[in-house]
Amino acid sequence: MTPELRRRFAEAARAERPDLAELCLLVAAEADDGLDEAGMDAVQIELDELAGRLPFRAGGAREWARALAELLGARLGFHGAAVDYQRLESSLLHEVVRRRRGLPILLSVVWMEVARRAGAPVYGVALPGHFVVGFGNPEAAAHEPVLADPFGGGRLLTGADAELLVVGATGAALDPSMLRPAGVLDIVARILNNIRAWAAARPERSDVALWAVELALLLPSHPARLRHERAEVLVERGEFLAGADELDAYADVVAEVDEDAARRVRAQARAARARLN
Repeated sequence: MTPELRRRFAEAARAERPDLAELCLLVAAEADDGLDEAGMDAVQIELDELAGRLPFRAGGAREWARALAELLGARLGFHGAAVDYQRLESSLLHEVVRRRRGLPILLSVVWMEVARRAGAPVYGVALPGHFVVGFGNPEAAAHEPVLADPFGGGRLLTGADAELLVVGATGAALDPSMLRPAGVLDIVARILNNIRAWAAARPERSDVALWAVELALLLPSHPARLRHERAEVLVERGEFLAGADELDAYADVVAEVDEDAARRVRAQARAARARLN
C-alpha cells in the first residue's frame, strides 16, 4: 500500500462514523496491487446495485433476513466452505464480491453493506469462531435477535443453532453478551487478525504478516503486543536492526508493568542484533 493509502486507512479508521466497506477495500488494496481507485469504486457500485435488487421495505427483521438470504444466498450463490479458510482472497472484500465465496466475517460484511444500503436494520454479531449478522433494533427493550449465517447461504439461526456454533468454537455456553452488535473497527480488527493468522501458518508470506500487523497498528485502539508481533516479523524477514529497535521500544513499555517480561524482550533484541555478526 502506498503511503497515501495508508494515510487514508488511518483517517477512515478515525472518522466519526467509520465506513466498513471503505476500510475493507483499503485492506484489500494492501494485498492486491491491482486494486486501484476505479476497482474500489466498482465494488461500492456493485454493493449499491445489489441493494437495489432487494424488496422496498421488506418488512420486519425476519422478512429482511429472508430477503437477503433469497437474493445473496439462493439466487446469487454467496456462501462459504471449509476450503475458503485456506485462501487469502477469502478475507479480501473485492475478491469475495467477485467470487461470491469467503470467510464468515467477509460474507457478513457483504450482507451488512447490502442490507444497510437498502435500509434494513442490520448489524454484525461476532460470535466466537463464527461471525454472523443480526437484524432488528438491538437497542429496543423487546428486541429478539434474528440471526442469519451468510457462510451458510444466509440460513436463519435458532437460539440452539447459535449455541452450537459457540460451543463448537469455545466449549462454553452462549453468553448474551456475545450477541451484542460488533463495531466497525472491531470487525476490521478481526479481519486483520484472520489475515495475520493465515500468514503465520505460511512463513513464506511474512510480507502479508507485516502489512496486516502494520494496518492493525493504525487502528485507534490496539493491544500493545502488536508492536512485539511487528518486531518479530521484522526479524523473521531479516530486518534485524529494525526488529531489535522495535523490541527495545516495546520492552520500555512493558517494563512499567512487568520487568521480567521486559528483560526477556530485551534479550530477544540482543539476539536479533547478534544475527548481524
